[in-house]
Amino acid sequence: MDEEEASNHEKSHSYSQPSQQDSNLDEKYPNRPHNHSQTLPFHELFETLFNPLSELSKKPTGSAVPRRKVGPHGQSAANLTPHEKRRDVIERFISRWRKEVGDDIYPAFRLILPDKDRDRAMYGIKEKAIGKLLVKIMKIDKNSEDGFNLLNWKLPGQLATSRFMAGDFARRCYDVISKRPMRTEVGNMSIEEVNDKLDQLSNASKEDQQLPILSEFYRRMNPEEMLWLIRIILRQMKVGATERTLFNVWHPDAANLYSISSSLRRVCWELHDPNIRLGAENSGISLMQCFQPQLAQFQMQSFDRMIARMRGTEEDPVFWIEEKLDGERMQLHMQSDSSVPGGRRFRFWSRKAKDYTYLYGKSLEDPNGALARHLKDAFADGVNSLILDGEMIAWNPEQGAPEPFGTLKTAALAEQRNPFSNGSRPLFRVFDLLFLNGHDLTRYTLRDRRNALQKSVKSVHRRFEVHPYEEAIDKTQIEAALRRVVAEASEGLVLKNPRSPYRLNERHDDWMKVKPEYMTEFGESLDLIVIGGYYGSGHRGGGLASFLCGLRVDNASSSQGNTSTKCYSFCKVGGGFTAADYANIRHHTDGKWMDWNPKNPPTAYIELAGGNAQHERPDQWIKPEDSVVLCVKAASVSISDQFRVGLTLRFPRFKRLRMDKDWKSALSMQEFLDLKSNVEQEQKEKEFSVENFRKKRVKRPKKELTVAGYSPSAEVKYEGPSGHIFDGFNFFILTDSVAPIKKSKAELEQLVKLNGGKIYQTNKAAPNTVCIADRRTVKAASLQKNGDVSIIRPSWILDCVRQNEIDAGLPDLLLPLEPRHMFFTTPSKEEEVLTSVDQFNDSYARDVTREELVSLLDKMSADKGSSDVPPRGEATKKLREVIQERVDAGWDLPCGWLFQNLTFFFPDQTTQVPDAGNSEHPCCGYRLSLARNTARFAGATVVNDCEDPSITHVVVDPDTPSTEIATLRKTLSARADQKLPHIVTTEWIKESWEQQSLLDEDRQMAVDAVERTGDHVTVAKDRRRGGFKGGEKTWNKQTTDGWFTLRPRAPPPSPPMSRTTRRPAELYAINPSTIAEKMTEDARKLFESEKGKVSGASIQPERFGKDAVPE
Repeated sequence: MDEEEASNHEKSHSYSQPSQQDSNLDEKYPNRPHNHSQTLPFHELFETLFNPLSELSKKPTGSAVPRRKVGPHGQSAANLTPHEKRRDVIERFISRWRKEVGDDIYPAFRLILPDKDRDRAMYGIKEKAIGKLLVKIMKIDKNSEDGFNLLNWKLPGQLATSRFMAGDFARRCYDVISKRPMRTEVGNMSIEEVNDKLDQLSNASKEDQQLPILSEFYRRMNPEEMLWLIRIILRQMKVGATERTLFNVWHPDAANLYSISSSLRRVCWELHDPNIRLGAENSGISLMQCFQPQLAQFQMQSFDRMIARMRGTEEDPVFWIEEKLDGERMQLHMQSDSSVPGGRRFRFWSRKAKDYTYLYGKSLEDPNGALARHLKDAFADGVNSLILDGEMIAWNPEQGAPEPFGTLKTAALAEQRNPFSNGSRPLFRVFDLLFLNGHDLTRYTLRDRRNALQKSVKSVHRRFEVHPYEEAIDKTQIEAALRRVVAEASEGLVLKNPRSPYRLNERHDDWMKVKPEYMTEFGESLDLIVIGGYYGSGHRGGGLASFLCGLRVDNASSSQGNTSTKCYSFCKVGGGFTAADYANIRHHTDGKWMDWNPKNPPTAYIELAGGNAQHERPDQWIKPEDSVVLCVKAASVSISDQFRVGLTLRFPRFKRLRMDKDWKSALSMQEFLDLKSNVEQEQKEKEFSVENFRKKRVKRPKKELTVAGYSPSAEVKYEGPSGHIFDGFNFFILTDSVAPIKKSKAELEQLVKLNGGKIYQTNKAAPNTVCIADRRTVKAASLQKNGDVSIIRPSWILDCVRQNEIDAGLPDLLLPLEPRHMFFTTPSKEEEVLTSVDQFNDSYARDVTREELVSLLDKMSADKGSSDVPPRGEATKKLREVIQERVDAGWDLPCGWLFQNLTFFFPDQTTQVPDAGNSEHPCCGYRLSLARNTARFAGATVVNDCEDPSITHVVVDPDTPSTEIATLRKTLSARADQKLPHIVTTEWIKESWEQQSLLDEDRQMAVDAVERTGDHVTVAKDRRRGGFKGGEKTWNKQTTDGWFTLRPRAPPPSPPMSRTTRRPAELYAINPSTIAEKMTEDARKLFESEKGKVSGASIQPERFGKDAVPE
């Protein structure tokens, strides 16, 4: 398209030539503004708005300029605060738009705030898809450096110039496009033209439809325009200004209107004149317009205080109790419309204003609707329009109970395909009516709204139902209801004031959550904003391992829309994270972290304790609006002068990442103080007991923990992983170590150097170079494709070092390569590798670990038997606090302290070794035995009495029948204690051990399917499968290349390559008495019968240490 064609195209989309769509919009919005001129060029957006705002966000932020330093002629531009400078940039752009274009700024706001534009459908393409399209458009080889960078945008680039762009896909695209641009100068596309093309892109579902649209963008835009276009498509702008700032500059009521309508179009068209304020008649909800719903307040520690907040009177003391459902908050809009099939139009929106109409149906005859087509008889005669507030859950008709929230979308998609199946289906539970036949009911009381609801809708069995409630007047009724939901593994309760109006976009005491309070937890989980980070050490080194969380400072002016961005330091969180959690946080905060400058701290955003001393100063900090919200659990709240709040959390640990919240909805200072006040006033009350007492904990004598094969007399002193086993060998390490121990590439290289090896960065730099890799990178794939070099896993290096430590004092020998060590093996050498192990893959030369021993037993037949291990005592409270402080500071958690101060109960199960011939039915008793040993090794106290009041966790097998779990829950819920133990599977112990962090119990919670009781619906959940996998490894049958000779550093015994000949034969004899504490009776019998067959099996003394892995 040449310049003349582009000009004609722009004129065809000018506001001076209204289209049929414009006429329809004029009819729907009769007072909407019209622009008098064409829209600005697209490049004006980033030249005059995006880039200036981004530059302001990069500058160091200190204290605001004192007003007393302002001169007699007012405050100069140089003395403006960063917030005032951002407002100035936005005001200049808006003023120019009004002058040169007109009062309709909606086309620009759609590109400035793409994540707030609900009128444009999702594009359906993410980073990976865009990268593939750009590779095709620019005709780049996907295996080239640029192709790799586009398709693997989260990884550092192969060159130093592109490594800093890891995680920023748009910037990575800019780097690649800059090398082959179609234009060097800015393009000629207007804002309106870009909007038109983006509308086409949102309607394009296939690659052949998307490709020409992106091709035209590439042809008519320069690299910087493409950078911002990609950010718009991904809805990740990163311009350094929030939507509230933009809204406030546009109109004083813009933020308020958006909160009740979620409509960017209404904000731009109804508030185009800043001198006309939003009227009261326009401040309520509207049909077919999404709004922000009312939320339930955080629970208090006292039922009496909760009841008092219900504001009952002597004449009307009633409050309502509803079950808290485990689903997705949903609002349903219905309107009679003869133009649509079936005569009724539907819209569905989630709490976060996501449109789910495509999933649940837009009409009664929508063939793709998973719910709407079942609602023909759901509305009473005379009901022409309404808005319902409720919860969408997944219902399993076979079990007669709801399913977990995560299965909802799957159930809806299955219902779309087959509406008459007996599988899981969406069920909409309605609990409020907010709009009826053109009337806004939000100002009416809840009791009146529920009366209207009962007369307006009709239940459709297990499709569309009114959520039941029960009336109550005292706390005994709350206790009874809470006992019931605890026994049924439900989410909890919601208390509601029947005399209250509906409060839009507000969390108020009229609705209050009640959740079971579990042992070792501080009531409600806290949603905290991350404001700083600390680098870790050990296996958590090289990145931010713990985070400084803060409380948002309440501002008196926040009600006028000026929410304070300052946060007070509150606590450090370093426990409970998995590698995936760290990666997720890095992904969402990449490029937003800044080094902490003690001489110029960011006091406009963060305030630490200690004044100039800056207590708990982080290594890096991040602005609240650029950060993420963590859901955090803690044992309690304690006084501290190390944090600005003056209080902190004891033993906090990460629960999950709250991507549905931002810094404005994170916990504020006042909200936390309210929670703290509730705890202090009611700390002596017991919600689940009539008498205020607790059973005295019985002190049990400490019993020494012994490990299979451990002998103090044979213990070898640990002197560090250094030696000479790799003398004369050259290594090329391509990747980090993934299993069995995670180590970075740098750590592996350091380990090789400490043991005499040399490191090179290419396999051709030195002869006979050993190539090490654990992942298929581009270089590894290239070596594998050539086929002339074998690739060894890093586990071989770790095994060599470990064996050298065990054999301290003996000659230094390398281990022969085994199938488990091979990442890629040349065909000619596969047989050579197989000769280093026997038929069970037991190494002839390497001492097996306990985990491998279990794996070996899985491959052999075994009889039934039982065994148990006595519990181990707990360490002192003081030492635990010291260790917890170290962990929060980024230190590694000692293996033996992972479960300190936790008390576990394991229900009796028949302990037996799994049948190797029937791996599909592993024995739960065997897994429980392994989990019990792991727990004791990690410092837990194991008790045998289920009535013990100190129990914090009940551990069951993942395959425990649901009826047994239900019975167990009922037994526990009847205890006199207020706090209840968690019921988890053995997988929770296993995963916590593997991650070396106390993970959130919800990840492996033991849940069950329970039948419906009366009018109270149970939120039942499927049991999470997956047992203890200590013995389920799949052996790799590949072998190694023979490009180096295994040779000792000193004259070895004969034969030189047999480890079993270097030590007295009796040390390798299997002695069941040395492993009696660890192995089951079946294992001892098995070893007696099989010891003549198992070659080279050895039980070696193990030392307590970081890498010790009990099974």
